[in-house]
Amino acid sequence: MSDKGRRSAVRLTARGAIALVLIGTLAGYVLAALLDMPILVGLAFIGSCLVGVTLVNPRELLSLVVTPPMIFFVATLIVELGRALGNASLAQALALGLFTSLSAGAPWLFAGSALVLAVAWKRGLPANVRELREELRAGADVPRPRASKEKAFAPEPEGYFEPKVYGTPRVTDE
Repeated sequence: MSDKGRRSAVRLTARGAIALVLIGTLAGYVLAALLDMPILVGLAFIGSCLVGVTLVNPRELLSLVVTPPMIFFVATLIVELGRALGNASLAQALALGLFTSLSAGAPWLFAGSALVLAVAWKRGLPANVRELREELRAGADVPRPRASKEKAFAPEPEGYFEPKVYGTPRVTDE
């Protein structure tokens, strides 16, 4: 069977893959709370990272590679904000909950980020980086207008400062 025959027909945009990882991580938090198994958060994060990087369009790998830390933080922030809402000191409960959850999740976050980077590298991330560099270089070669010592006249667009009056004035009988 050819390589194309084995590939999945489902392709996600970078936004879709990011949403998938966020929803998967939030589901992991819910399952961890229901089953009292904190390890489920990390497993859900890593699993959704793997599915996301596998299904994303190869040309959008660069956008996905940089997001796992942010996704994990946002998911943790949502969960800890929900937990802190019933406490007397919202800020203190939120800060303590974020510190505890992010500290406990750091190994999972590192593993998920490394996994996304490794899979994306194999799927063609270096080509995306090369393409971005070429685009940035091409943008640098665009000629810019020369700076002149004398100020040139630059008229403002029509109607920029004065309001436009539409229609005709109303005639009143006096």
